[in-house]
Amino acid sequence: MAVMESSKPTVEINGLSFTYPGIDGHPPPGSKPLIDGFSLTLNAGDRCLLVGSNGAGKTTILKILGGKHMVEPHMVRVLGRSAFHDTVLASSGDLCYLGGEWRRDVAFAGFEVPIQMDISAEKMIFGVAGIDPKRRYELIKVLDIDLSWRMHKVSDGQRRRVQICMGLLKPFKVLLLDEITVDLDVLARADLLNFLRKECEERGATIIYATHIFDGLEKWPSHIVYVAHGKLQLAMPMDKIKEISNSSLMRTVESWLRKERDEERKKRKERKSQGLPEFENQTEGSRVTGDPARAAVRSLNNGWAAGRLNSTVAGEENFVFSSNRVLRQ
Repeated sequence: MAVMESSKPTVEINGLSFTYPGIDGHPPPGSKPLIDGFSLTLNAGDRCLLVGSNGAGKTTILKILGGKHMVEPHMVRVLGRSAFHDTVLASSGDLCYLGGEWRRDVAFAGFEVPIQMDISAEKMIFGVAGIDPKRRYELIKVLDIDLSWRMHKVSDGQRRRVQICMGLLKPFKVLLLDEITVDLDVLARADLLNFLRKECEERGATIIYATHIFDGLEKWPSHIVYVAHGKLQLAMPMDKIKEISNSSLMRTVESWLRKERDEERKKRKERKSQGLPEFENQTEGSRVTGDPARAAVRSLNNGWAAGRLNSTVAGEENFVFSSNRVLRQ
């Protein structure tokens, strides 16, 4: 029996614009927003498929929703709260982000290593406190996990199953998935998608799933969101997509991406015919590169400390906002 949808949206993105900062904590002068004027609203029970070409901005959008980059609070609201500023959202399990890489911080800020130490799957999964035993058992069964697996000996797909299991142990309200099924075999992926569909239908959870793999997804999403160059191109219920396209989901998305690529190639050809560089110049981002003399006059700030919103370099002014990666992993 499906849960009745809440009257309040679970995910709200309002005119989101975002640029990765330079080393001084601010966007480099002249840089273009990576995400520009992006708006989206989702409700309880929605299963949203986020599609787009490589570099379209999908991962950045998911990380912003997951509270991993700071934006102005009114731009992004998850369960009515700011994902970055309200850290209880993630710590409680209400908001869950699962990305393609499974890594942990080591002693130095900004350095990470893959989870591959000599530890059993059982110790990792049962090491999470406050979990409903029935939910834990169901996830172990759905993902077909052998609790005796040693994490430094298993395959990438088996390691991924343990990662997903641990990420889903707490009953989330909003789940963000970034290519999380890439290492799973066909059976494991199908069982996981069935479990996630049930979570939405029975508990009213909201899921945003970014993927390039469309096998078995024809009947899974309730909504499709297509993003290109950081801008929203289309946001539509799956039923409407089927009305405007007789092709399969994969062929429909393929047609969008081919049209996007053809338009981009046409623009590059026009630039080249005008004697301009084929590709637009990219403003330098988080690294100082190129001419050392030019680098020497650029304002530097290497003094960011984890969990702080101000520089530790003497004499530098405090910054109100920063998206520096060490602030939130």
